[in-house]
Amino acid sequence: MQNFAERFQQVCSQIRHATGIAGRPRGCVQLLAVSKTKPASDIAILYRLGQRHFAENYLQEALQKQLQLAAFNITWHFIGPIQSNKTKSIACHFDWVHSVDRLKVAQRLSEQRPEHLPPLNICLQVNISEETSKSGVSLTELPQLVEAVNGLPRIRLRGVMAIPEPETSYPKQRQPYRRLYQAVQQLNRPELDSFSFGMSGDLKAAIMEGATMVRVGTALFGERHYI
Repeated sequence: MQNFAERFQQVCSQIRHATGIAGRPRGCVQLLAVSKTKPASDIAILYRLGQRHFAENYLQEALQKQLQLAAFNITWHFIGPIQSNKTKSIACHFDWVHSVDRLKVAQRLSEQRPEHLPPLNICLQVNISEETSKSGVSLTELPQLVEAVNGLPRIRLRGVMAIPEPETSYPKQRQPYRRLYQAVQQLNRPELDSFSFGMSGDLKAAIMEGATMVRVGTALFGERHYI
């Protein structure tokens, strides 16, 4: 528990520090604890320390942990690749989806979101570095996808998510986030208020360029071990 507490406090401190340097209001950046490959018991420890938002990449693993943690008031985020045959389970069991990169997936999530649940919050994944190995819509395609997705009834389009090509230089880390943030601002859509930017290695750069959610795994949980 002590190691978890120390890591959690350190990450929260880093977020507060970066937010202050950026001149942004305290509390404007949400920490998403990336809990893929981590057991439910680890999630429970972080929950008791005050963490409420958890992000998962693998659907079946996530569903198992959601059953084990049903008594906890967790906000669940799906951040992994989305196959069409998995959209129903995602639509039924998550509060946020960060990895929507095509209209077909958004349509299926909208059609399959249960009526008794609030609209599903989604972010559009943008391939900001134009890497062939990564999913995501291009910057030039983004306005058209925003327009098409925005009118779907059972989802709420909230913003964008990006995983740029890794860089060690702080100025270079900032550049792709700045391009994407500015592109979204130019769309003039106030409802696009969420920017799922940044991980442990580029957290400061992401927050400087407008991140409202940062995705952190190893820095919180320690090295991966499989359940």
